[in-house]
Amino acid sequence: MAVKKPIIDFTEQNISYKEKSCVYTVLRLHPEYMTVDVNVLENGVKKGMQKLPFAHLPKEIKKLVKPN
Repeated sequence: MAVKKPIIDFTEQNISYKEKSCVYTVLRLHPEYMTVDVNVLENGVKKGMQKLPFAHLPKEIKKLVKPN
């Protein structure tokens, strides 16, 4: 059987970036699917959690959230 890669938690590191009027905070990385759970704040109001592909993150954030 294939070994599942563990989910990497980034909630303690406070990794966030701003795009337009939204602030995205990285919560978890799912290396098996190469997706990232992010918390979304729009104009200071919490919009909830979204799942984004790792490839859609900015280059500076990708360096901090290495899947390897």
